[in-house]
Amino acid sequence: MDFGFSEEQELLRSTARKFFENECASELVRTMMATPEGTTPEFWAKLAEQGWLGLIFPEAYGGVGLGFVDVVVLMEEMGRASMPGPYFSTVLLGGLAILEAGSEAQKKEWLPKIAAGEAKVALAWTEPSARWDAQGVTLAASASTGGFTLTGTKLFILDAHLADAVVVAARTAQGPSPEEGVSLFLVPRATKGLEVKLLPTMDQTRKLCEVTLTGVSVPAAALLGEKGKGWAPLARVVERATVALCAEMCGGAQRVLDMTTEYAKIRVAFGKPIGAYQGVKHRAADMLVEVENAKSITYYAGWAVDESAPDAALAVSMAKAYVSDAYRRVSAGGIQLHGGIGFTWEHDLHLYFKRAKSSEFTFGDATYHRERVAQLINL
Repeated sequence: MDFGFSEEQELLRSTARKFFENECASELVRTMMATPEGTTPEFWAKLAEQGWLGLIFPEAYGGVGLGFVDVVVLMEEMGRASMPGPYFSTVLLGGLAILEAGSEAQKKEWLPKIAAGEAKVALAWTEPSARWDAQGVTLAASASTGGFTLTGTKLFILDAHLADAVVVAARTAQGPSPEEGVSLFLVPRATKGLEVKLLPTMDQTRKLCEVTLTGVSVPAAALLGEKGKGWAPLARVVERATVALCAEMCGGAQRVLDMTTEYAKIRVAFGKPIGAYQGVKHRAADMLVEVENAKSITYYAGWAVDESAPDAALAVSMAKAYVSDAYRRVSAGGIQLHGGIGFTWEHDLHLYFKRAKSSEFTFGDATYHRERVAQLINL
């Protein structure tokens, strides 16, 4: 396969780089992360104007109709800017879930609104058990007159407090395997019995919520896809979102490396730049190797899910396992080479280190994905 990007993808990268340098400087990031919304209406509208809110939605639904490798390119630049806000939750989780499992009517109702910046959608998947597999879905959905009644709690849900609707993974039946009996429901945020609580987080650029559903009644039309067959489309959404997260982490790691090497050129100690010392060179070289390896494995995973390659699931878990560790180590290395200034609130390094730590555990940490790799290759 060709590991190079197309001319159009390189244009997307350069356009996104310039956009975020102009519109998402660290000063704005700090302003947005200090608010419950994590974004501003003006900034969200600008993302819509660029077409990025509908990047992977077909043109028939108001999108741009690009492939998933294009998403990888864009997410890498978003990670480089440490962009806060509900883009990830709305486009790559809630929106992608509607695209994967929704009916034609549901797609036509919601996807154009998402692409235009008029609606936000969250995906309520994980629960207090903090399991990432199908066995972790225990929220009950029982049949009722004309629809279903949902009861249970979802935890660590991205941006649910901003969502106009929430895609809820619930269990409608107990099957022979945990994957059977999982259903997806599209629940409007204003539905009676649905409550959202914003949780405190270490990484303020990510807003996590607790979603409680107490006797929430939804009509049969709220069901996304077939009853009891929701795990397969949900797994596809999570695979793609995991690759997108890896791309975002690669962009953040590259930015840390850039900041660190620039600092090593201008910080003078004992009469010469610290970058002239062998110990600093070795650490910077190790960081470079980790960043490049992370990019390579992420690019392959992006291609694999885009092409529905037989080893796509394996590639995704290999990427998440490696990039989770790499971003954390690169961020820690950047702080170490900066010395005391790297620990201060005023320096941007802390934005990337905190993002590295929160992203490390999102969709499963390295240990979880190494175990998944072992299972996929029958070890």
